[in-house]
Order: sequence, then C-alpha cells, then structure tokens
Amino acid sequence: MEVNCEGCAGCCIDWRALLEESRGTGARGSMADDEARRDPVDADANFVPLTRDEIRTFLERGIGEALTPRFWHAADESEAVTIDGHEIAAVADRPVFFVGLRKPPKPVAPFGREAETWLPTCVFLDPTTLQCRIHGDDRFPDECGAYPAHNLALEQETECERVEAAFGGERLLEASVDGDPETLLLGSQALGGKLFCHPDPDRLEGTIERLAAGEPTREDRATCVAVAAASSPGTLAVSEHHREWARERLLGAQDETDEEATGEESADDAWVGPAIREWQRRYARADDEVPSAAVAVDVEEARGAPETPGWECLED
Repeated sequence: MEVNCEGCAGCCIDWRALLEESRGTGARGSMADDEARRDPVDADANFVPLTRDEIRTFLERGIGEALTPRFWHAADESEAVTIDGHEIAAVADRPVFFVGLRKPPKPVAPFGREAETWLPTCVFLDPTTLQCRIHGDDRFPDECGAYPAHNLALEQETECERVEAAFGGERLLEASVDGDPETLLLGSQALGGKLFCHPDPDRLEGTIERLAAGEPTREDRATCVAVAAASSPGTLAVSEHHREWARERLLGAQDETDEEATGEESADDAWVGPAIREWQRRYARADDEVPSAAVAVDVEEARGAPETPGWECLED
C-alpha cells in the first residue's frame, strides 16, 4: 500500500463544500451488507470508528471530548427502533452505533488551494501542515493507520480516488491489499469491539434528533461513549462499573469554562476540549472571514497540542 498524503488530508476533512456539487461518500464509517445500505443519522463524510480499547485509552488520557457517536437509519422495520421519529438500526432492540472523532471547523487549504476555507476537520489534524498530531503514538487509531486498505478490502472507492477525481493529482499510488486486514472487524466480531449496542433506547430521546441536526451536547456524547467503553467484545453485555467510570471521565475531564485541567490528565492531552470550543467560537464569529491556518498555533499548540514535523522532514 502506497499513498501520497502531502497536502491532501482528504480522509481527515469533509471537503464536499469545495465542490459545486457534493459527491457520494462511499463506505468509510458506513454500515453496509449485501442486501441493504444503512444511511448514517449524521452528515460526516469520513467517520473513523474506534475500538473499545481505543475509546478507553482516550478517556484515560483525558481526551474523551474528541469522541462522538454515529447511529444509522434502519434498512427495514425488522431491525428498527423508533427514536425521535427516526427508525434507527438496532440489534436485539438495542440501537447500534460507532464512536469516532469529532470534526470542528478549521481554516484549511488542502489539494493545493491557495486560500483557506472553513471545513469540518479532524480534531487532531494540524491545519498548517495537514498532518496528524497523534500519528505514530499510542492514541493513533488503528482505523486511521489501516486506511485506505480497509476500503480496498471491501472493494469500495477510497478517499484518495475521490480526491484524484475532483482535484487531479496522484494520491493512491499502489492499491494491492494482501488478504483481509486484521483490524477490519466485520460481522459478529465487531459487536462490542467496534459496533456498540445501547441498552437504554429511552435515554437516547433527543440525542438522535440533535445528532441529525449536527448539534449533539456533551451529555449526548457522554451517554454513548460510556456505553462503548463499558461494552464486552462479542456480546451485548455492558459493565455498569465501567459505564459510570467512562461517563465521569468524559464529563469531568474538562470544565466548560476552559479552566486548567487537573487530576490524571497530562498537559499534552488537556488541549483537546478547549481547542474544539475555541474553533467553534471563532467560526461563529467569523462572518465569512477565513483566517490563516497559522492561527492553529494559538488555538491548539498554545494549549499543549503536539507539533507536527512538516513534510520536508519526511522526505528521503
């Protein structure tokens, strides 16, 4: 597998706004089978599902605010649970969901564009270099490292190919995949490991509607992330002890007033929640003005975000 990622980050950004007409977004973060395709409730084009163990690591490191759930519309009535007027895909009457990474608006200029544009961008992507701030460390999700191999294994179009079609250039340089990637997790092996079942559909009233509107609350995210962290791979079981621990870790990790983090959090990790909220504030006040991507130094790095090396450091 060989890809050309410099100046791209197409798999980390929802770049559809750069096109006059939105293109289809394929299977990344979708739930599909041979008979039906289930559309997600939210509108994220590049949703990256994390495993239960990765979710627990994020919570332990105090960066649970980087996480958000994804639910799907049911393919038919036999698998549906009705919540907020939506027919939600479920297993054993339990709504199923992924947990992935949030995309606050950031000023970015991918694909060789000269000017920045406000686009939904992965919380860990440095807008200046278009590199991942956690690449190569123990927080970097397996799904990110396996992309685009997973799409190729599923015989789905990759983001590399979509970028090539829309903006030109060569991104997917070599497309062979040997066997099935070990981290793909399909079918029953995904249950409780990457695909989670919420045991209390009534607690999702209001949550589904807000997810559909792109406005989930901190409590909405915590309710789902806690279930995922407390799930047992291969089963429907949810540990109440781990569920309460996870909920407290997320809700107590950082105060909404952006006060200095305390407790187990490290200075390197405590930047995530405040940076997301600052990006959201700046976007709301922007009034169609787009700042330089270099403002990320103040928004992220000044709060403790790890710097990225730049592409020149990776050249042979």
